[in-house]
Order: sequence, then C-alpha cells, then structure tokens
Amino acid sequence: MKSLKGFDWVLASAEDRLVMQYMQAHDLPEFLSRILVARDIDFDNVRDFLSPSLRKFLPEPLILNDMRQGIKRTLAAVKESEKIVVYGDYDVDGATSSALLRRYFRDIGVITELYIPDRLDEGYGANSAALGKLSDNGYKLCLMVDCGTTSFDALGSAKQCGLDVIVLDHHTAETRLPEAIAIINPNRLDQDLGERIDLKYLCAAGVAFLFLVALNRALRESGYFNKTKEPDLLCYLDIVALGTVCDVMPLKGLNRAFVTQGLKVAAKRKNLGLATIADEADLKGGISAAYHFGFVIGPRINAGGRVGKADAGSKLLFTEDALEAKELACQLNALNAQRQEIERQVLEEAVLQVEANSLADRSVIMVMGKDWHPGVIGIVSSRLKDRYHKPALVVTDWEGEQKGSGRSVSGLDMGVLMHQAVHKGLLSKGGGHAMAAGFTICSGCYESFYDFLDDAARPHMQNRQLKLHLDGYLTVDGLNDIFMSHLQRLEPYGSGHPTPTFAFSHMNCMFADVLGDQHIRLQLEDETGKRLKAMAFRAMQTPLQAVVNHRGPIDVAGTVKVDEWQGRTQLTLIVDDIRI
Repeated sequence: MKSLKGFDWVLASAEDRLVMQYMQAHDLPEFLSRILVARDIDFDNVRDFLSPSLRKFLPEPLILNDMRQGIKRTLAAVKESEKIVVYGDYDVDGATSSALLRRYFRDIGVITELYIPDRLDEGYGANSAALGKLSDNGYKLCLMVDCGTTSFDALGSAKQCGLDVIVLDHHTAETRLPEAIAIINPNRLDQDLGERIDLKYLCAAGVAFLFLVALNRALRESGYFNKTKEPDLLCYLDIVALGTVCDVMPLKGLNRAFVTQGLKVAAKRKNLGLATIADEADLKGGISAAYHFGFVIGPRINAGGRVGKADAGSKLLFTEDALEAKELACQLNALNAQRQEIERQVLEEAVLQVEANSLADRSVIMVMGKDWHPGVIGIVSSRLKDRYHKPALVVTDWEGEQKGSGRSVSGLDMGVLMHQAVHKGLLSKGGGHAMAAGFTICSGCYESFYDFLDDAARPHMQNRQLKLHLDGYLTVDGLNDIFMSHLQRLEPYGSGHPTPTFAFSHMNCMFADVLGDQHIRLQLEDETGKRLKAMAFRAMQTPLQAVVNHRGPIDVAGTVKVDEWQGRTQLTLIVDDIRI
C-alpha cells in the first residue's frame, strides 16, 4: 500500500541467525541487534561502532599526499615568525576548520589573521584579488580551508606574488591540481588510501585536524614545547564534530569517532562561542546530540555567510571574550531568522515554478529566479529535493550571472557532473562533492546545462523506487525509557547512519491541527487507548496535509524524539510518512 507521500514502506532485512549471534556475543537487545545487522555493521566491529575512539580510527596523517610538505613549510613559518593567514569558505565547514586552525595557533603563541570571502561580492573559494592584498599586507603563508582544490587561477596568481598556499580541502578534485605548496585532500584522484576508505568522507575540519596532529608532532620533535605548553588536541573536537555533521559527511570510521568524542567535549562547554550560541538558541540541556549540531547550531553559524557577515561564525568559534561571544551569537541568531524568511519566500516561488512547468516530471529539477538571494539557494535546493525526491538545483540570476547550488540523491554524484559540465563549456565554474555542488552557468547555456543534467540522471532515476526503510514496528507500550536508553547506544546519527525509523500500525488519529502555517500536530491513540503525541514538520502544502481533515485509523512512521520540559521528559514521534 502506498503512503501519502507515495512511498512503499520496507522493513529492513536482517537474518535471524545473525541477529541472535549479535545478541549473545555483545549482550544487546533483539531490536538493537536487528538494526546493526540490517545496517551491515560487521560482527567484529560492533563494539567499535557503538563506542568509537580516536585511538582506534585516527590514521597516520602522512598517509595524505602533500602532508609532509605542508608540515615542513608551516614549521618554518612558525619558527621564523612569518605572518600567517587562514583563508576559509563561508559555510559551517569553513567556519569550523578556520576556527580550529586559529585556536591551535593561538594556543601555541602564534598570531594568525582570518579571511573569509564575502558570498555576494567575491563568491565561493579563492580569488586572486584577495590573495594579492594579503600578500601586499606582508602575509607569507596562507592556510586555505574548505576550498582551493580547483582554484587554478587564484593559486597561480598567489604564487606569482610570493604568497605560499597550503590547501586543506575535501572537495572533488580534477586530474590536474593548482600550483601550491601542498594540496592536502583525501579526494585527490592520485590519493591512495589503502583500506582507509573512510578518510574520503572527511570534511575540511577533519582534514585540518589531521594536519594539526602532524604539525603538533613535528613541533614536539623540534623541541618547540620545551618553552611553550603543548595543546590538548582533543579539546578541539567539538568544532570538528560540528563541521562533520553540518557538512553532511557519512558517520563512518573516523568521522563517527570525531562526532562521538566531539559531543563529549561540547557538553563541557569549553568553547565559549559554541556554548554562547547554544544558550542563545535556548538549548537548555546543552549540546548532547548530533541533531543539535545539524539543526540548531549549524544553521545559526551558517547564517553569517548566507545573509550577513561572512566571518561571524568563525570568529564566534574562535573568541575567548564573553562580550564578543554574546554579541556575535545574538547577531547570528537574528540573521538566522532573517534567512528563514528569505528562504520561505524563495521556496514558494520555486515550488510555483516547478508546478507551473511540470518540472517534477523530469529526472532533475532545476529552477531559476531573478535576484533570489544567493545565500539561501542551497537550502531551497535541499527543500526541493526532499519535497520531490529528485536531485534539485536552484539558480539565481544575480548581477548578470546565473549562479546555482544543487543537492543530489544517493547514487548520483553531483560533484562529478559539475566537473563534466565545466569541460563541456556549460559552466564557467563548478564543483562540490557527491551530494552537493555549486556552479556558475555560462551565458546562454541554462537550457543546455539543464538538458545535460536531465540526460545524465535519467538512467539512475528511471529505475529508482521510492521506499521508506523501516528499522522496525513499535507499539506505544514498547516505547518507554528502557527502549530509549538502548536506542541511544546507536548515536550519533547522521549521513550514512540515520536516526532509526519506526512504524506504528492501526493508530487512531484523534485530532490533527496546524501549528503556524507549516507544521501539523497530531494526537494518536492505539487500540488499547494509550496515546502518543506526534509532529509533522513542514508538512503543509505537501501530501501529508491530507491528515489534517482525517479522523480514524492510520499507520504512521517516523523517528522518536525525547522532549524535556521543566524537568520532565516526554516522547514525541517526528512523522516521516503516513498511510491512511
């Protein structure tokens, strides 16, 4: 039976024999073992999955190409007291990786400057004008994070003006690389990772952390810490975890260890800026789950780069001044509210365009609007992808250029498609990774670019079936504190390891009302009269809104959330889908 969203509900498959083995060998409840088996968590790796440690997963940093050259040049800059600038992207990964580097250098007594390009005035990544000014101001070394892998012209001009650049990035590379002291990127085409395939999933903050591990060791071996206190690198894991979650990196191997340990660090509130923004976001229980990074803290850090001051997020994570932290946190909170309103307006126009032109019938959805704010088009493309379950790209005609952002679905590498479109002369710039990309369309090539994407995606999308994968069926009786304590052992959740989805069958919808103009609140009751509260976020103007006028039996699927209010906890179902 199809659901309101048109999905077939499919229960995850797990062989009973293996489930029993996991239960007995690892002393786990049946439902937890079934989830682990269904998610292909290897029998021998269960303990490392449930309790991932850096000791287990941290690699030798020199496995990454150019790491040795990058450390050698940075060591020389530190010893010679050269002026160092950290140049980063304006998103959360750029903010976290740039703040991470600058916090470390501050802790070893080295002053650094920050440069984050303005999204509207300069666009994404390295630009020659900015690097030239930095060189003119006496900077000798530039540590470039979360960008630079395909910045051929900008890095070439930096070399000409005597500015040495070390790139710490993770975006898809091309067959050739720009001129730089080092391009440290696990996704270089010539990078051999051996069995450490998990390193391909690092964000820039993760790459930057490995760089600091190698640099810290080199400084120790050089005797630098004979007179300077050696930093505790583990104290930086909160912002590494923030970058990993917000850049939607798969939580496998090292990334899982980063986020698990980073949440422990965040709970100690040692990073003043992170603690302040959590308070400003009214996280009364503090940062305790990856969800808080991805959906509460991340959007606020991102807001500066999207609709405000590009470097505000990085400065917040770097500051040790309480007044500055409070000012930046309030500013980012206000900018986030402004971003939400701009996003709402653009999304409304984008959906109208999709519906009016039957774009949902194509393999890929692409829309364009005049002067849509470049800071929200990435979020809107994500909303369209979730709404129509297809790759989605949103383009803004901004100051004479057609700039866009896209989000993909599993199995379709959007970053690769961008590079192919550049080589075909359809894009003047384009790049990204499998699930997200940014680009600039060549003049007069909008339709040709759309056709290229449509043709490239068609084989993948034609055979794609819409399925909601369930981790199990629950009853209201079974949804209790003991169940939740076991379920929490599977955290952290994120890309590659989503929050488990459970279905409740034969529930009676007692009432369903609209909150604000987007959300639906439901009161459900099972056949014995036990009740369950449920919330369907952003469900209006989607097929789920049919439940508002329905009273009677339904099946409902979603994730379980623990709400805390005035010292009491309550379990709420966050609705993914409904069958009437």
